[in-house]
Amino acid sequence: MKKTILTITAAMAALCSSAQTMTLKECLQQGVSDSYQVQLVRIQEEKSANTDSWSYAGGMPTVSLSGSYSGSLSSTDYTIKSDGSTLSSRDVLDHTLNASLRADWTVFDGFSIQSTRDRMEELHNQGTIQTRVTIEDYVASLASEYYNLVKQTIHLKNLEYATALSKERLRIVSERYDMGGDSRLDLQQAQVYFNQDSAQSLKQHEALASANIRINRLMSNRDLRAVHQAADTAITLIEGLDYESLLEDMMRTNSSLLKAESNLTIAKLDRKTVQARNYPYLKVNAAYGYTYNIYGNSTYSDRNNWGPSFGATMGINLVTGKQRVQERNAILDELNADVTIDQLELQLRANLDDFWQAYQNNLLLLELQEQNLLTAQETMDIAQERYLLGNLSGLEMREAQKSLLDAEESLLQAQYDTKICEISLLQISGRILQYME
Repeated sequence: MKKTILTITAAMAALCSSAQTMTLKECLQQGVSDSYQVQLVRIQEEKSANTDSWSYAGGMPTVSLSGSYSGSLSSTDYTIKSDGSTLSSRDVLDHTLNASLRADWTVFDGFSIQSTRDRMEELHNQGTIQTRVTIEDYVASLASEYYNLVKQTIHLKNLEYATALSKERLRIVSERYDMGGDSRLDLQQAQVYFNQDSAQSLKQHEALASANIRINRLMSNRDLRAVHQAADTAITLIEGLDYESLLEDMMRTNSSLLKAESNLTIAKLDRKTVQARNYPYLKVNAAYGYTYNIYGNSTYSDRNNWGPSFGATMGINLVTGKQRVQERNAILDELNADVTIDQLELQLRANLDDFWQAYQNNLLLLELQEQNLLTAQETMDIAQERYLLGNLSGLEMREAQKSLLDAEESLLQAQYDTKICEISLLQISGRILQYME
């Protein structure tokens, strides 16, 4: 059993030695660059940028060039009315060739073109906001996984330390047993504890490997088995977080709120587009054409015809069955977008209060766990001295060891929970990208 544990531990150590050490900033920079999720949203943003133009909104003339050819093969019989005689023509081939350059331009369409142009611009802005939303969500997810990797690494070290203590205790009991000082029961008990701690340590290697797989997936690393080692050896917190400044930044820069405000702007522009149908419209066109005819049976063998043409159309829609309903619905859509902003602001304030309360409670819990760890370490030191002197039983020694491990794990969990609250606060306030600075 000892040989198997040592072999697996050595393999794990060799694997960790080849791991790539990365800081959180390096992980985020590489992840944002390579992430499929971010690439997809940036493609959508580029598409919205392509439509942000006067020409796409219909404000520029459309120019077209066309050409055509037609031919006919006909046979004809003519009856002369005066004498009833008949004239015939057979298999007469006529050709017609046409070419035209045409321009059409809507000069005025009840401000619909301007509204459409503004809407395309706002959709472009919304695409930029959506990219930011995606990147912020991504940064929060990857930061959480990074600190989970830190947590799992520290947890492994705690378990390995516990295993080392159990191994030393087994050595001491074994020597005492050989000298006739301890019973075989004490030896077997020490062996069981050592095996239990070794098994937990091996199991933690599996959790660490799973944390690496999740990071590789988030970073769109095709080698899911690539091993990452966090440069951070402890979970550190950002100092100086203030509720009022977080609230102010949230109301000003929160991505979800900016997106909702953009939706309100789009709803207003949609209403203007619908109302534009109540105004007259003016359209102009101009063309230059050329026609060439070849006659198979005529006074003329061919004919050329060319020259410009132009025109203008002005009108107004007097009655449209859906117009009034569409106008009322557009007003309701605008009202809906406005109420959605109010609802979202309330929801964000509630979420901020929840995160802040959890953050403050976790800071208090963190202080208690730090004090508890100091007490557990002192207790362990005393227990080791008494155990070496033979004044402490194996069960009491094990209890002190377990209390130390529990204190270490409770402190680690409190640090991680506080960090997750910090990440949530930075994300909701629009500050999450500072992890990349």
